[in-house]
Amino acid sequence: MQTRPTALVTGASRGIGAAIARTLAAHGIDVVLGARSTSALERLAAEIEAEGGRATAVELDVTDDASVRAAVTAAQEWSQGALDLVVNNAGIAESAPLLPRAGRPGPDYARHLDVNLHGPRRVVEAAAPAMLEAGGGAIVNVASSAALRGYAYVAAYCASKHALLGYTRSAALETGPRGLRWFAICPHYVDSPMLAASIARVVEATGRTLEEARAQFAAQNPGGALVSEQQVADAVLAAHRGTHVPGVIELDGVHARQIESWEASARD
Repeated sequence: MQTRPTALVTGASRGIGAAIARTLAAHGIDVVLGARSTSALERLAAEIEAEGGRATAVELDVTDDASVRAAVTAAQEWSQGALDLVVNNAGIAESAPLLPRAGRPGPDYARHLDVNLHGPRRVVEAAAPAMLEAGGGAIVNVASSAALRGYAYVAAYCASKHALLGYTRSAALETGPRGLRWFAICPHYVDSPMLAASIARVVEATGRTLEEARAQFAAQNPGGALVSEQQVADAVLAAHRGTHVPGVIELDGVHARQIESWEASARD
C-alpha cells in the first residue's frame, strides 16, 4: 500500500506543469508526470529523483480517451492505490480575430474545448472513481483569469476556460460531499513559455521590443507584475494541504486570493 501521497500532473513537461511537479516532489509528494512526449518528462523525473523526490513519467494525451485511461491506470499501479491529487494543467491558448479575415481563420473553438475542457474531464472520469472509493482527494484545475473575464482576440480560449470553471463548480457541488476537494486556480498572465509565445506574436505584429511587450502584459495584471510559475505551484501545494478551502483561487501577480468557495455557492 502507498505510504506517501501521489499526484498526477498533466502538461508536466515544461513551464507551469514542471514547476508544480518540482514543488510537490520537494514537499514529499510522489509525482506522476504526464504529457504527450515522455522524453522531457523522463529528464524531469530524473532531476526530481536526484534531488531526493520520487517521480515517474507516463505518456498522456488529454485529447485521447484511451491515452488518458492508460496513463491513469499506470499512475495508480505505480502508486499502488488511488491518486491523492490530480492537477489538470495541460492546456492551449491560441489567438485569432473573432471574425475570420482574408488569410486568417477565426477562433478554433473545437480544439480549445477539446484540450481545455474535455481534457480535464477525461482525466477526472478516469481518476475520480478510485479516489472516491478510497475516501476522496483533491482535484486542481489550472484555469486562468480568462475563466473570470474576457480578453480580445482569444474568444475560444476564454470560452474554454469559462467552461472549465463551470464544470469545476458543478463537479464540486456533486462530489464534494463524498470527499473530493475541487479547486480552480485562476492566474492572470504568467511568466511562462505560453506567455513568451504571445509576447513574440505582439513583437512581430507591432514592432515593440520584447521588453515593451512584456511590460504591456505585466501592466494588465491587477498586481502590476507577471505571475511566476512558482506562485502557481505554491497555490497547488496549498490546495493539497488544505490551506485554502475548496473553491476559486485568483493569482494577480502579487497575491493569491480566494474569491469563491463552493460551500458559499451551495448556500446561495
